[in-house]
Amino acid sequence: MKKKSTDEKKWLSGNEAIALGAFEAGVKVASGYPGTPSTEILENLSQYEGVYTEWAPNEKVGLEVALGASFAGVRALTTMKHVGLNVAADPLFNASYTGVRGGLVIVNADDPEMHSSQNEQDNRNYAFAAKLPMLEPSDPAEAKEMLKIAFVISEEFDTPVLLRTTARIAHAKGIVTQGVQEKSSAAPGIVKLPDKFVMLPDIARARRREVGIRQEKLAVFAETFAANRIEWGDRSMGIVTSGISYLYVKEAFPEASVLKLGMVYPLPEHLLREFATGVENLFVVEELDPFIELHMKAMGIQCRGKELIPAQGELDPLKVKQALAGAGEEKLFAPVDLPPRPPSMCPGCPHRGLFHALARQKVFVAGDMGCYTLGFLPPLSSMDSVVCMGAGVSMAHGMAKALDEEGVGKVVAVIGDSTFVHSGIPGLINIVYNNSYSTVIILDNQITAMTGQQPNPASDNTIKGEPANALDLENLCRSIGVKHVVTANPHDIPSMRKILKKEINRPEPSVVISRAPCVLIPAEKKRRKIPYRTILENCTGCMACISLGCPAIHWLAVSPQEAKKLGFREKQKGHSQIQQDLCNGCGQCAMLCKFEATARQEEV
Repeated sequence: MKKKSTDEKKWLSGNEAIALGAFEAGVKVASGYPGTPSTEILENLSQYEGVYTEWAPNEKVGLEVALGASFAGVRALTTMKHVGLNVAADPLFNASYTGVRGGLVIVNADDPEMHSSQNEQDNRNYAFAAKLPMLEPSDPAEAKEMLKIAFVISEEFDTPVLLRTTARIAHAKGIVTQGVQEKSSAAPGIVKLPDKFVMLPDIARARRREVGIRQEKLAVFAETFAANRIEWGDRSMGIVTSGISYLYVKEAFPEASVLKLGMVYPLPEHLLREFATGVENLFVVEELDPFIELHMKAMGIQCRGKELIPAQGELDPLKVKQALAGAGEEKLFAPVDLPPRPPSMCPGCPHRGLFHALARQKVFVAGDMGCYTLGFLPPLSSMDSVVCMGAGVSMAHGMAKALDEEGVGKVVAVIGDSTFVHSGIPGLINIVYNNSYSTVIILDNQITAMTGQQPNPASDNTIKGEPANALDLENLCRSIGVKHVVTANPHDIPSMRKILKKEINRPEPSVVISRAPCVLIPAEKKRRKIPYRTILENCTGCMACISLGCPAIHWLAVSPQEAKKLGFREKQKGHSQIQQDLCNGCGQCAMLCKFEATARQEEV
């Protein structure tokens, strides 16, 4: 039974709107892995009653959980950022063959300009490669409605559906109308369909033929799909576009004729030809790859796109205006050059102590993705490679094998607790199985910090804040076969240095678990923080505390006259200063100071 629509207007971000859309679509199971810019979808969806939500160990598991729920006849959702779909690619391609029972939608958030990513791949290519329909909204209101439509398409055409967003759609705010809660056409329950769900070669070949038939039906559907629409205007200029680029086009060229594509795969060939013949000059405006442009040219439709529009980074109205018309800045506001805000680990971050200790070891550090990636920045400068989640562990092993015994004491891997669970465990198994000497350092801050303090299987609670069994990292590593597992406090820098030196120089596998909670998790926010302060008369200007790179510690240079007045030593040119409102009281600076020039406020 449908609930009566409230028609209530809400001011929501794209991610909040997608969560509302999932609730209204009658989603029963949602699983995913946090990753900017998609994270807030599940966080918001977890607040709705009647929807089971979870953080999965990785995106592959998240998609498989949603696929299982779909097989059980309920509507299911999985969310991830663009690089997460690489991890989930195996079940993605096979789910295209199996099809669905309950509707299945995969929300995938691309990150043009790499605001929080290691690449800016264009995941429209996954729709083409996996032969799956893909929808792309232009604003939060459309994102909500398209998600609901995606479930209808999924069930009607027996297919998973991809919904592509980008950072600007995910985080932009807009007016969204709350609607009715719908019901799936499928019925919950176990139904055995081996000829549909078992991907043995004979069955898979038959299902491949079904995918071809589905593609033909979807191509026909795309021609009349309401979200694919022509907006006739000045026919001297026609622009084909989709997603956030549509808004840029409308701002830059409000009078132009526009073909707005809400379904970017499969493309509506007849509609494209109709539009192309109706305008004098045809352009394609899209972020990242020339996806639409190449498919149009493959259809024999002549157009101009990436020869004018940048293929890297985000677009904006001014870039579009200048690219297509060569216009100046008089009609549009030019972007303002803002002062740079380089990222930094938070004051009191436990990772800082670990990296300061690691810097003294003079080893190659194969890193990973997380807050701790900032360890590569000066003054710590303690990370030498970052490729993708989990890669650091396997790469350290590869380097060790390349160097043979000469590499002992020269290579380590650094990986966060959430990332270790995500994709680091197989790499550690490989190290033990193949008799390596690699040392793996697990940075356990008890949370998935970089994406906003989400819990993970090594935490003790779920996405809803309910108690959960926390993975025992020490026993897990020992069960794999690691004989030397040491847990250390990264705030105790001298002790950490000794432990690292011993473990890194072992000619056999070892694991160091650097354990201290993230200063931003709720429990840490509630603790009594006693800040440190500088005892000026003891400061010698050695700058040991400055070497931590802590945002709460500053260097203040002084003139020779001021130095003399303060009683500084002859060559001392300044002193450190702790900003107490930023200090989280971790004590790392006190550990490094040999002159007792830092102390807790209450001790002074």
